[in-house]
Amino acid sequence: MNHQEQGFTADQIDTGRPHPARMYDYYLGGWDNYEVDRQAAEHVIEVHPQVRLSARANRAFLRRAVRDVVGGGIRQIIDIGTGIPTSPNTHEVARESAEGVRVAYVDNDPIVATHAGAKLTNTGDAAFVLGDVREPAAILGHPAVRELIDFTEPVALLLVAVLHFVKDEEDPAGLVAALGDALAPGSALVLSHATAEPYEGYADGYTDVKARDSVLGAYKNATAALNLRDRAAVEPLFGDFALADPGLVRVPLWRPDGPVPSAEELSNTIFYGGVGYKS
Repeated sequence: MNHQEQGFTADQIDTGRPHPARMYDYYLGGWDNYEVDRQAAEHVIEVHPQVRLSARANRAFLRRAVRDVVGGGIRQIIDIGTGIPTSPNTHEVARESAEGVRVAYVDNDPIVATHAGAKLTNTGDAAFVLGDVREPAAILGHPAVRELIDFTEPVALLLVAVLHFVKDEEDPAGLVAALGDALAPGSALVLSHATAEPYEGYADGYTDVKARDSVLGAYKNATAALNLRDRAAVEPLFGDFALADPGLVRVPLWRPDGPVPSAEELSNTIFYGGVGYKS
């Protein structure tokens, strides 16, 4: 099974404003971005050079979390906010642990769709659809998703570095709940979210108000603004998904497979991450 949706026209690809997915690709050292994305990303890097460290740490969290949920028996994944494909991709990580894991990729950037066929869906048992986390019913009801995902069996829902592009008034907790309600018991939620909160009181440049506002300004003119939240605001997003150990932590601390970073590194790694399970 192999699906790729490219139902868009050239004028739908917005190259006049930075796109968070393409900026993230630049942080990771990718080449699938435009000058407008690079300029915005370089501004962020100038203010907060550790953003590249954060992006790599967040990607490593995704890999560990996918291995964990697949190791626990889940064999299908919905990855919302896929971003520009960066190997190893979700299906590659999942299939290292178990063959035949089915993955539905969802992203709202048509540029991602141009790479999906070659890098995401060419191995079968995978689909890519254009969709927005703000429209959960459209994602859940998409024919390619319905064909690939069996909603009577557990699903791993990935919302990695996505919800900080959803405004409070767009009800991020409600969007997660709408997606989670469609999933069977035993399903997992893998979630990470950016923050400006210092790590256990360790102050760094990113939590400086001017630096923070400068970073937010770089995203203000992008296709989606950045909404930083502290731990107390991120944890409720899990809703009915009970957090597994070690709970909601800075992403390098989530079941690390190597040395634990220093407090300074943890404060500079601006993502919280966790995995919850539906009973």
